[in-house]
Amino acid sequence: MIKVVLAEDQAMVRGALASLLGLEPDIEVVGEASTGEEALAVVLSVRPDIALLDIEMPVMDGITAAARISKEAPGCRVMILTTFGRPGYLRRAMEAGATAFMVKDSPARELAAAIRRVLAGERVIDPALAAAALSAGPNPLSVRERDVLDAAADGSTIGDIARRLHLSEGTVRNYLSSAIGKTHARNRIEAVQRAQAQGWL
Repeated sequence: MIKVVLAEDQAMVRGALASLLGLEPDIEVVGEASTGEEALAVVLSVRPDIALLDIEMPVMDGITAAARISKEAPGCRVMILTTFGRPGYLRRAMEAGATAFMVKDSPARELAAAIRRVLAGERVIDPALAAAALSAGPNPLSVRERDVLDAAADGSTIGDIARRLHLSEGTVRNYLSSAIGKTHARNRIEAVQRAQAQGWL
């Protein structure tokens, strides 16, 4: 029996996934979580074969959770199932140790088949997304540029960002200016939007 932990913040979607997977004779959902932090705790507690994670979850997102699970429960394979098929997300998920990346509009039978393939040691990636990720190229933003853009997303001032990230205001301005240039944006609001659309943040 393949043991699966489901992490999805929308209860209805999580319930539907659990029901669909429960129909499979060789798959058992042994735990559920609504945040990345909960997912990590459940995985460490029940030690499943597969952790099926959404990306956009509160407290800890799915990509961060994937990295933690890969490190702290190396016997568990991580699959990302998301609404957001953004090229940058795929790249970041793979770097975090995920072995599969699928979008939620895939047919249910494909998900069950993907779980079996991942357990057999394969990587499973949505083909359209793989092509988009290759054409989009790598994330041009450095870790610090991503941090600063991320902090700027809620409209924080330069001073607020500097205090939150323990940087000088001048350093924050430099990182923002560099990020604006790399995203070919006119200002930081547009830079945040472009980076989010690509899945770079």
